[in-house]
Formats: sequence, structure tokens, C-alpha cells
Amino acid sequence: MVKLPGREKHRDIFSRGALRFVVLIGVVSLFADMTYEAARSLNGPYLAYLGASAAAVGVIAGLGELAGYGLRLLSGYISDRTGKYWLITSLGYTINLLAVPLLALTGHWMTAAVLMVTERIGKAIRTPARDVMLSHAGKEIGSGWAFGLHEFMDQIGAVSGPLIIAGVFYFKGGYQLGYAVLVAPAILALAVLFIARLMYPRPRVFETALPEANSNGKQSVFWLYMVAVSFIAVGYADFPLIAFHFKKTAAVSDNLIPLFYAVAMATDAVAALLFGRLFDRMGIFTLMIGVSFSSLFAPLVFFGDPKSALVGMAFWGIGMGAQESVMRATIAELAPADKRGLAFGIFNTGYGLFWFLGSALMGILYDVSIGALVVVSVVMQVASIIILIRTKYIQP
Repeated sequence: MVKLPGREKHRDIFSRGALRFVVLIGVVSLFADMTYEAARSLNGPYLAYLGASAAAVGVIAGLGELAGYGLRLLSGYISDRTGKYWLITSLGYTINLLAVPLLALTGHWMTAAVLMVTERIGKAIRTPARDVMLSHAGKEIGSGWAFGLHEFMDQIGAVSGPLIIAGVFYFKGGYQLGYAVLVAPAILALAVLFIARLMYPRPRVFETALPEANSNGKQSVFWLYMVAVSFIAVGYADFPLIAFHFKKTAAVSDNLIPLFYAVAMATDAVAALLFGRLFDRMGIFTLMIGVSFSSLFAPLVFFGDPKSALVGMAFWGIGMGAQESVMRATIAELAPADKRGLAFGIFNTGYGLFWFLGSALMGILYDVSIGALVVVSVVMQVASIIILIRTKYIQP
């Protein structure tokens, strides 16, 4: 076959453009996570400082997460119906980010609560539309690589944000100053988003492949895949419960608990990059590997000594990295371009709902029997692997 240098050169330029787009959106997420993850490290104590009760703090946190996941289904549907992915993404980021520094101006816990829930609503609005645009670039450079790289940059922001707040308090700053300084990464995120929109107004052009004829078959696989995702979500203990266990049993000293979380987040970032890359070669088998690691975190964390618990937190982070990269990449492979916003909305809503149910179940089991908690966690994740095998090996 005669090679066509012009066509290969065009393809190379196209691939570099797709990669630059993913990096730009990754930078947006880095600054965005720096903003709202820093705020989330402050929100609970700040509400208490303003006079909110423990019950109020719990309700506010729960309502925020419910809105943050539940509205993604509607947002994804509207994104597909209108095709206004950039507009919806920009609107969501604006609401999501500007609500955070406005917390510096609040003087009553109910006002702060409204802004905290508003921040979660903004995230719900922009996530499906943004992921659809990333999926278009992923069709050019590899879905796993696109979402893995994005999650890696996202986690850099998630780790550095709380460190900014730690610095503010180290230098004797208060809550208001802590929220106020977050206007800087918020503005940077919106500025980079604006640049990305100017440079790549139509990310859909990265996806040049024709729709596949077996889309109905993929639709049935999608729902089976969602069952597996639900099992993973139910079987995952959230970090607040893990930190509660460390504190209650004195298994880990108070000053080391944030370090354990930092280890998990760093592992998450590296795992997302690695598993994302592997997904483009190995397909859904990559997620099975990640879940195999994460299925071991519960016995190590809840039964082990500090060294074992640290290894368990690393396995917990590996699982999170696989989930944040491979799970989204799989949706991009299963859903056609014109229905991908809704698919991401269904995925995010279902995952969030079952994560909430699983967190509640884990909390109840912890009070009854830690052994039962560990068994349920392991069984749920192993069951998800069995279901994933039945998806007939999703391969990009």
C-alpha cells in the first residue's frame, strides 16, 4: 500500500490538537479542584463556626451531594438535546467556582449552606457536557488516555487545594481569608476555560469515525456495565468513615490521618494515568485489575496495623484512580456521540446514588460489626468483576 505523507501529517496535527484540548481542560480541572476541594476541607468547620448544628451540617452535605449527582442526568439530557456543550460547561463552571469565594462574605450559616449547595449544583451542570467534549478528543488519542490524563491533573488540584488552606491557617488567617484567596484559582480556571473555548469551539471534529452498526448491542452492554458500577460503588467505604475508624480505634494518630489521605490521593492520580493508558490497549480488563486491588483495601484498613492501613489506603487510591479514568472512558466507548451526554448523566447519577447508599450501609455495618463491613465490601467488588466479565470484554 502506498503511504500518503500528507494524510499522515494531517492525522498527526489532529492528534496533537486533541491532546492539547485534553490538557487545557485538565488545567481547568486542576484550578477548579484546587478551588472547591480547598473549600470542602473548610465547609464543615466553617458551618460549625457560624453556629450550625451537627444535624444541619449533615443535611447540607447530603443535600449538596444529592444535587451534585442527581442533576447530572438532567444536564446530560439537555446537553444532547441542545448540542450546547460549551455553553452548559461554561455555565456550570461559573456557578461551581464563583460560589466558593462568595463564602468569604457570608455571616450566617444558612447563607453559607445555600452557596455550598449551589457549588455542587454548578458541578452537576457542567460535568456531563465537559465529559462529552473530552470523549470526542479521546476518540482521536484514546479514551483511556484522555480521561486518565484529565483525572491525573484533576487530582493535582485536589491535593494542592487543601494545602493552600493549611498555609492560610499556618499564617494565622481565618475562614474568610481562606475562602477569599480561592478567588485566584477560580478566576484562573475560568480564564483557561475561555481560552480552550476560543481555540477549540467544536471538539466534535476530533471524532471522525462513523457511528457503529451494533449500537443496540452496546446499549444492552451499557446497562450490564451500570450494574457492575453500582456494585463497586456500594462496596466502597468513603474516607470520612475510614478516618472515623482511625480516630476511634487510635490505629492511626490524628496528625497522620491527613497524610494517609494524601497518599491515597497521590496514588489515585498515578493510577488514573496508568490505567487510562492501559485501557486503550486492554479494554475493560483494566478496570477488573483496578477493582482487584481495591477489593483488598477494607481488610487492610479496618483490621491492619498502621503499616497495613497505609497499604490499604494506597489500594483504595488505586481503585479510585481506575474508577475516575476507566469508568468514564468505558462510557465513551459504549455510547454514540449524539447520546453521550445522557449516558454520562445516567452513569454519574447512578454511581452517585449507589455510592450514597453504600456509604450509609457501611456506616450502619460499622456500628454492628466491622467484620460484616469488610465482608460486604470485598464481596460487592468481587461480584462487580464477575459482572464485568459478562460484558464480553469491552474493547476500544
